[in-house]
Amino acid sequence: MSTLFNNFFAKINQISPLEHNFTEVLDAIALKPKTLYFRGKLPENMSKNGKTLRPKTVAIVGSRHNTKYGEEVAYRLAYNLAQKGVVVISGLAYGIDSIGHRGCLAAGGITVAVLGNPIDQIHPTAHIALAREIIQKNGAILSEYPPSVDKNQDNSLSPGEYYDESGKKRLEYKTTFLYRNRLIAGLADAVVVVEAAEQSGSLNTATHALNQGKEVFAVPGNITSPYSQGCNKLIKQGAIPYTEPRDVLEFLFPEDYVKSRKHLKQQNLIGDTDVETLILTALSNGLRSGEEIMNQTHLPPEVFNAATTLLEIKSRIRPLGANTWALI
Repeated sequence: MSTLFNNFFAKINQISPLEHNFTEVLDAIALKPKTLYFRGKLPENMSKNGKTLRPKTVAIVGSRHNTKYGEEVAYRLAYNLAQKGVVVISGLAYGIDSIGHRGCLAAGGITVAVLGNPIDQIHPTAHIALAREIIQKNGAILSEYPPSVDKNQDNSLSPGEYYDESGKKRLEYKTTFLYRNRLIAGLADAVVVVEAAEQSGSLNTATHALNQGKEVFAVPGNITSPYSQGCNKLIKQGAIPYTEPRDVLEFLFPEDYVKSRKHLKQQNLIGDTDVETLILTALSNGLRSGEEIMNQTHLPPEVFNAATTLLEIKSRIRPLGANTWALI
């Protein structure tokens, strides 16, 4: 490992989950970590409408062998989430994980990478530059495994650690990355699985999320693609199909979208003339019969008929037959 790399990552922070607002949610998960190690800056709480809130956080996970389809979906999702101030969390692995981190960074967002190895090691090494960028742009690299030189100072064992015959601590990497997934799910408000084979580790993250009561989204894929079998299976089992960033954003910020829908509904009731607005408003109040609408609005038949004809041409209303109408 280069001197430059060592100097850049010189500062290693050690905390318990309860010592920081962003990580305290991990105190409620199964096999909760006793200690966390991180480089960089963990996301801070935000003020909104006079309240202090933990930032919304979404995990984006998926296959290490992604397709172009998966790349496009993951990048666009991460980019859009970051634009809304959502923290993106993933595992720094090849494929969808790294694409999620990069999409978030490109939008100027905050992203956190959770490692399944000691905090002083970056795997894969090809992502050292990505890890550096995450920290430079106010994100963090997080692990429950201490620096390699310190791992024997504490007698307790984290999940995936064991003592060898000489009494030294070792890591069983086949399991540590699976244990890591419980932290990714635990830190997130929702998990989005972009692409996953039938035996993908991403499904392990989804399982942890479901066990923790988190929402799971899965991207539907080609039924003949091996990289979509896991996602399609999740959807069959009840995961929410993901088709656009709004699916996740509406889950995270329901109050914003309620306002948006109300505003849109109000806009849709405004016609090009006062007569059109009267008819649209009457239809929104549940009236369907032309006769009832004319009685309520005091519109003469010839004015009503001319206005409804124009509204139908403009695709604002549709006829139901027998002089009854409905909004489109």
